[in-house]
Amino acid sequence: MEVKVVEKEELKVVGIAWNGNYSEIKKIPSLFNVMEDRLCEVQNKTNEPVLIAPFHSRETEFTYFVTAPVEEIKEVPDGMVGFTIPRKNYVFTTHKGKAEEVENTYQKIFAWMKDYGYEQDHQALSLEVYNGEHKENNAAGNLIFDIYLPVRKY
Repeated sequence: MEVKVVEKEELKVVGIAWNGNYSEIKKIPSLFNVMEDRLCEVQNKTNEPVLIAPFHSRETEFTYFVTAPVEEIKEVPDGMVGFTIPRKNYVFTTHKGKAEEVENTYQKIFAWMKDYGYEQDHQALSLEVYNGEHKENNAAGNLIFDIYLPVRKY
C-alpha cells in the first residue's frame, strides 16, 4: 500500500448527507444507491465518472456525504446539499479489499502519518473517492476507492 502527500484542487460537489453514530455505519452503502438513483437531478456535473464521499468524523458520530462533482453550484435539488471543498493537502492512498478491512487501511494511514510527522486537520473534510470503473467490484464487496485525509500544511 503506497501512501503519499498530495495537493487536491478545490472541488464543488452536490449530493446527499447523512449523520449518525459509528454503530450505524452499515447504513452507508445504501447512501450510494440513493445517490445513483438521483444523479440525474444534479445539474452541471463534471465528466468525471466518480462519486466523492466527503466526511467529518467526531468522537461519537460522523457526517457522511455522497456527492457528484459539479462545475458550479446553481440549483441544489430538494433533500440534497451543495458545497465547495477548498484546495488542501492530503495524505493519500487507495483501499483495495473487503469492507471489513477498511478500518485496517485507515490505521495504516494514521501510522504512516505519525511516522512522517503529519497531523490530521480535523477542521477539514476527509474524502473517499469512488471511481465509476470500479463500480461492479465495489458492488460485489471488493472495494477499490481512494482515501484522502486532510493534513495541516507545514
